[in-house]
Amino acid sequence: MSSLYSNLSPAQLAEGLSDICRLAGKAILEVYDRSDLGVQTKSDNSPLTEADLAAHHIIVDGLSNLVSDVPTLSEESDPISFDTRSRWNRYFLVDPLDGTKEFINRNGEFTVNIALIENHVPILGAVYVPVTDVMYIGVNIDGYRQAYKVEKGEKVLLSTRSMNSDAITVVASRRHGSEQMERCMALLNKQFVVETKSVGSSLKFCQIAEGGADLYPRLAPTSEWDTGAAQAVVTAAGGLVVDDSFAELQYNTKENILNPFFYVLADADYDWQKLLSNID
Repeated sequence: MSSLYSNLSPAQLAEGLSDICRLAGKAILEVYDRSDLGVQTKSDNSPLTEADLAAHHIIVDGLSNLVSDVPTLSEESDPISFDTRSRWNRYFLVDPLDGTKEFINRNGEFTVNIALIENHVPILGAVYVPVTDVMYIGVNIDGYRQAYKVEKGEKVLLSTRSMNSDAITVVASRRHGSEQMERCMALLNKQFVVETKSVGSSLKFCQIAEGGADLYPRLAPTSEWDTGAAQAVVTAAGGLVVDDSFAELQYNTKENILNPFFYVLADADYDWQKLLSNID
């Protein structure tokens, strides 16, 4: 048995990630409350703020203290070669501030994401919303499986919902439409009465996990740190996250860390593949 499991139970690991997320969230809010967010532009033209960097350092240090022998890959880490990463059986995957554009626009829809990946699959995830102090947790470790959120000090168990044959609620990104997404929505509108919800960052996954929606099609680019923690929450709640070949979305399998297009599914037993494979 590894030191990870011999020293900490799954529940203790989840609590440790929660504590680290809250510390990072506090640092983020300190920047959020300032007039100057310290916005920079990264090499890929995406924004970076002082809050991203402050949260990154808190999380990396916190994870090292929590579990010293598990490496961490953060969006704000120095590049780590696939030759090194390919030897990792288990690692933490971090987005210190998911939804930087939401942060800059001050709409509150940004999160702190920490996932534990094992054998290419998220087995533990924490998604924290600093502005509302809401924590989403998903655990699926050694037979221990639970998804819950903590809001106003109360723990509420999460469960995805079953499909209704006539109506469907679809979660969509505020900012990332595509022609393929338009075709997907056209197909869904032929099959169902469709309600659409728009929300930022990993909160789209959380809508699925807490039973508020049926489907989140992501037919635009994302990176692995955008999805790992939230995928753990969804799967622990009974849902499924699949790539565009309808295989479970996996991590750290190639040189780059870009995800394929994917679908977040509330009802894992519904034949989504039969329906969504008809997208032109």
